[in-house]
Amino acid sequence: MLPALQAIGMVFSAINAATTLNKIVSGSGSDATATATNSSTKGKAMNSIQDTATATGGGAAASGASSTNEMSDRFLKLLVTQMKNQDPLNPLDNAQVTSQLAQINTVSGIEKLNSTMQNLSTSFMAGQSLQSASLIGRSVLTDSNRLAWNGATVTGAAELAQPADRMTVTIADAAGNAVRTMELGPQKAGTAQFQWDGLNDAGARVADGAYTFRIAAQRGGQPVTATPLGIGRVASVSFGNEGLRVDVDGIGAIQMFQIKRIL
Repeated sequence: MLPALQAIGMVFSAINAATTLNKIVSGSGSDATATATNSSTKGKAMNSIQDTATATGGGAAASGASSTNEMSDRFLKLLVTQMKNQDPLNPLDNAQVTSQLAQINTVSGIEKLNSTMQNLSTSFMAGQSLQSASLIGRSVLTDSNRLAWNGATVTGAAELAQPADRMTVTIADAAGNAVRTMELGPQKAGTAQFQWDGLNDAGARVADGAYTFRIAAQRGGQPVTATPLGIGRVASVSFGNEGLRVDVDGIGAIQMFQIKRIL
């Protein structure tokens, strides 16, 4: 529940209460006896209402510290004060009282709904985190152009928007220098995988480390959109402020929705 909305509901109720009591005080001058009897009570009520409106409007808007119970208590005290000090010849309008009750109920209801939704969201994310733990040790396909060479054959892939007559994979080192170019020939639309044995174009084994790759595909002499995809093993799953994150070997931390396929 936003503090500003709490303030609006409480200030509006307080203003209505102050206005009504002000009319009572002003309009009761014709009855000297009633004025003498009730003036002290009405003055205190007016001051209480104004103080409450000021404290509620300023404090709630600034810090949102007022709880739902505190708001309800203040509202009911204001309403009871209004009813106790109303002019017998000009009583409170039923529609006005109903409107004020509806306002405080709406504010309270929205805050409770917001709290419930927050709890549901937290429970959902916790459940999703537990379910995603089953991914640990599995290989996943995700948006990435990274390859980690450590002596074992590594696999990469590309997502082709349409069939291609030829597809070329160029692997580069950390400095961006091309070390290997592989011609893969015709490919179907969809996911096309490739494997790299860690050799450069001269047939020598490259040093262990991080590499990147880029894809070039053509069909009838025209370029075909190709999105690089990385394949790696899930090392861990974490849950933080940014949501559920999956740590993939050779790729790094990614969001859960970035996983394209579980292998």
